[in-house]
Amino acid sequence: MDPNRSLGIDIGGSGIKLAVVDVRTGHLVTGRQRVKTPRPADPDAVIEAVCGLCAVVDPSAFGAIGLGFPAAIKDGRVLTATNIHDAWIESRPADLLSKALGRPVAVLNDADAAGFAEMRFGAGRGVRGTVVVLTLGTGIGTGLFRDGALVPNAELGRVKVAGKEAQQRASEVARKRRGVGWEEWAADVERYLEELEQLIWPDLVIIGGGASAKSQFFLHRIDSRVPIVPARLRNNAGIVGAAIYASEAGERPPGDGGS
Repeated sequence: MDPNRSLGIDIGGSGIKLAVVDVRTGHLVTGRQRVKTPRPADPDAVIEAVCGLCAVVDPSAFGAIGLGFPAAIKDGRVLTATNIHDAWIESRPADLLSKALGRPVAVLNDADAAGFAEMRFGAGRGVRGTVVVLTLGTGIGTGLFRDGALVPNAELGRVKVAGKEAQQRASEVARKRRGVGWEEWAADVERYLEELEQLIWPDLVIIGGGASAKSQFFLHRIDSRVPIVPARLRNNAGIVGAAIYASEAGERPPGDGGS
């Protein structure tokens, strides 16, 4: 097993992705495997889907396994279930997957994982101050960093804008569901960013998730005093961040938000 390579798994509301990552560079060293997130996305179905993807990866090609999970994670336990089945609440995803795969697994929030990758190898590299990584996808995930250090489980996608959670209007799925154009959707994202600015005064906002691959259609339409840039690792950031997190699991104190 190569200690410089980890398996990164990213469980999202619409898709499950994984690949082996060189944690020294952030590069994927195998092809990205993907399946749709099962419906319902209960523990048995999701674990079965992940194991199916893992079956096509050589187990000797990596050391650690990292799991980015779409929920607030505290001491390895799932606390929320906004874009996943309620049956996950109070469960320990790392323990369930470790039992299924026969190898240790480290887990953290999926947006925190994407943030890890962007801060280490992407648009946030070397940036001091307050950085927010927004994953605009099925919902809005938020990775919050201060001087490069993660503040775990920042559920800033639940900030209210005009009486509704921001992710109900400013997520990628919300844009498609509402059938609005890029200009109207960019205005919704702009209003959300204005609320964030009043709350935490970020120094940089990085847009990731599914929308990051289409940033040329909307970023220039957003007027903000805060610099806004697309994620460099795009939709692979969650995979890369989960892999990095797993590779460094032994270096962190217990109770840091993951496992």
